[in-house]
Amino acid sequence: MSDTSEAEPAPELSYEQARGELREIVQALESGGQPLEESLALWQRGERLAALCQRWLDDARGRLDSAISASDERSDADEGSDARQSGGAARARR
Repeated sequence: MSDTSEAEPAPELSYEQARGELREIVQALESGGQPLEESLALWQRGERLAALCQRWLDDARGRLDSAISASDERSDADEGSDARQSGGAARARR
């Protein structure tokens, strides 16, 4: 089993590592057999790992939203540029 100490999950823990450890904790808790204190320690570690995973997911969502927004802004700017160029060409033909 992975570390079940009271410490916060290490900041260098990747999403995949935290999720994997969380999965192990859930399996251990579901199988039972641990003394109450160990089960509580596992539960607390699981809560911290779940929060870490959520931070990773929230950060990923923020980066995706920023990338999509930047892409939309570039598309809007390109469309505006195309419309100005088309409008100028139409005026030149008159």
